[in-house]
Formats: sequence, C-alpha cells, structure tokens
Amino acid sequence: MFGIGGVSRGAKLYLAVLMAFVGIVSCVVVLAYNNYFFLGDPLKPNNDDVKYMQTSRLLLNEGVLAYNTGDKPTAFIMPGLPLILAGFMALFGQEEGGVIAYRLYQCILQVLSIYLIFWLGKRIFNTRTALVACTISAIYLPDYFSSGVILSETTFRTILLLLLCVTIMALDKNTARYYILIGALTAAAAYFKPHASLYPAVFLVLWWRHRLPWRSMLKYALLMIGVYILLLTPWWIRNWLTFHEFILFTNSGGSPFLLGTRIHGQLPPAGFFEAYPQYDPDTLFQGADRMAIQKGIDMIKYGFQHEPLKYLYWFTAGRWVELYFHPFYSRPIWPVTRPVMNVIQIILMIINMLGICRALLKHRWDKLLPLVLALGYFTVIYIPFVAFNRYGYPNMILLILFGSYFVEQLLGYFSKLYNNGFRRRRTVTP
Repeated sequence: MFGIGGVSRGAKLYLAVLMAFVGIVSCVVVLAYNNYFFLGDPLKPNNDDVKYMQTSRLLLNEGVLAYNTGDKPTAFIMPGLPLILAGFMALFGQEEGGVIAYRLYQCILQVLSIYLIFWLGKRIFNTRTALVACTISAIYLPDYFSSGVILSETTFRTILLLLLCVTIMALDKNTARYYILIGALTAAAAYFKPHASLYPAVFLVLWWRHRLPWRSMLKYALLMIGVYILLLTPWWIRNWLTFHEFILFTNSGGSPFLLGTRIHGQLPPAGFFEAYPQYDPDTLFQGADRMAIQKGIDMIKYGFQHEPLKYLYWFTAGRWVELYFHPFYSRPIWPVTRPVMNVIQIILMIINMLGICRALLKHRWDKLLPLVLALGYFTVIYIPFVAFNRYGYPNMILLILFGSYFVEQLLGYFSKLYNNGFRRRRTVTP
C-alpha cells in the first residue's frame, strides 16, 4: 500500500540505516534508562503514566476500567492505552515485564514512523525532503523520551501518520476501501484521543478541491461514519450498561476545557470573584463535569471583557506557542539537558515555520493540502482546551516535514551557487 517505487538504491539504503539506527537507539535508551522515565510514583500513583499502569492492572485482574476512582468503574479516560498495556501485562507480567514490553512496542512504532515519514515526505515534496525529515526525526530526542514514557503519544502519532498516508491514497485511488480504512483509523485514534473524531471533515475541502461528484462524496462519507460508529459501539454499550447513560467519549470533558482558560497557571483577572461570587479561588480549577464547563465559559467571558488582548493572544498565538515551542522532554537524555533542548526546539520551530511559509508560496497545492489540513485540524481543535507540549508532540512531525522542505530548498540553493561558481572558475582558468 505504501510502496516507495522510483527511489534510488542509495536513498533506500540510507532509509534502512536510519530505521535500524532508530530501532537500536530507542531500545537501548528505554532499557538503559528504564524506570527513569516514570513521571509519577508507581507506589503512590500521582501522574498519568503510573495511573495508567494502575488502571491496566485493575482491568486485567478485575475486568474494571477505573481511573482516579479506586476500583469503581469510570468513564474519565478512553480505554485505548489501558487495553494495550493490560495486554502486554497479561503476556509479560504486571510489574517490570509488561512495562518494558510496552516501551519496546513504542520503539517499534518509532521505527515504523520513520518509514511513514519518508513516504509522506516523498509524496508531498520529494525524496530529498523525505530523507531530511527522517534524519531530523532520528536525532530528535523527544521521540526517544516518548518511547520510554507510559503514555499514548507514540501510538497516537503513528495513527496520525497512517491517517495522513491513507488520506493521500484515498484521494489518489478514489476507491471505497481507503475510506473504510480512514473510518477505522479515526475510531482507533478516538480510543486514545477523542478530538481526532472530526478529522474526516477535512475531506469536505479535499473533495471540493478534487471536484469529486456529490454521489461519491455521500458514499464515502457514509462509509467513514458507518465504520467509525461500528468500532465505537462497544465503548458506548459498556458506558450504557455501566452508568445507564449515553457517554460519547468520556465524562471528563469539562476538565481540559476549564484548564484551557487558565493563562500560565494564573487566576482570572482581578474582579472575577466579585462578579462571580459563587466561585472560590481554591476550588475554581477543580471538577470535570458540566459545572466545570460553565466555570470556563464564565472565565472566558470575563477575560475577553476586561483583558481582551491577553485572552485573544492566549486563544490564538498562545496556543501555537504552548503546543509547539516547548519540547515534550520531561526526562532529559544524556548529553542533552532540558535547557539545551528548549533552545533546539525554538530553532527547529523557526525553521518549521519558515518551511510553512515557503511551501504555501511555492509548492503545489494539490500535493500540499492534505498536510496543511491535517496540521490545521489537529492544532485548531485544541483552541478551546488545555494545550501543552505533550499534546503538541504528535503534530511535531507534520511541522518537521515543512521544516525539512525549507532545509532541502536551502541546500539546493547553496548547491546551485557552488556549482555555478565552480563552472565560472573552470571557464576563466587558462
């Protein structure tokens, strides 16, 4: 499906070397650092990763999906990560064996991602850009941190890359099976991060651009929706049987929305608690239900009334900065410290943004549009919610593809200058 025909033998060899390098280094890093990658305390679960481990053990032993509620069932999280981790624990043990197996699984996904990055870079830009993107990804240390941490970001990034690959194939081949696969991949992504569910909406723009007949649009849309509903049905049935109500994804949606209104950990503008005396500064950012949503709406309303520029920045450029200018690198890997990685991330983002500008101005839109829409969708979707480096990490590879295009264009420009200068020197030499 994702063949790389027409690529030179040298390029294929270089790609194979990069994939081997990423696989070996990923495995060495996660095995050598091992539990250094824990963000919380496994004995007293106080962070998402160790809470996921606790949830997976309970799911395996009791058949109960619970998170932050002891052994009582919950719909606070989607079940994707606990199901996979519980599977590894069933095979390799519930202590270190299952955790190490999960980390090695993420190492395999990092290797697969290198191939998908190459395929995307070649299809959207050219082989040289694809190789630059793979090279950057191979030395991008947050990828190795992501392999070691017990979170869903590595899996979700792989699904995102597959979604983009299949999107391009669906437009190219115009056959039903690719749209069935997109429905399946969207459902798979939703089992980790529900905000992926509306991704197929990008096809409205793509179909318009490709002048697809409306009958085909309707057929493909129904296929994607039907497959998505079919695959999410087990989750809805479980929630109905457990809680006797329909829960689309989770019942914690208010929490990320409420936290997304908090600017750099600060309380709302002065006067908010006078205008809304029902809220308490000590408990304002607690809760994940409808009350939390109402709190967030009241804070946004008051903020835009009294500090409009500050809140306008926070919900536009501020989201971009929070998602992408801070590396997903909570456990530094020798020899690169966190401050050094912060600088590298900023430099990389500047290059990526230059690449976006260059591509939008110079590259063919029919090839570029799927990448632009994917990056746009998975960025804009975070505007109402809390946004930070962990959530932006899966999208970084999309930005790196743009940055790699800029680097490739820059290298091509300097190569042309060098060759022209060399020819002139040969012409004037007696």
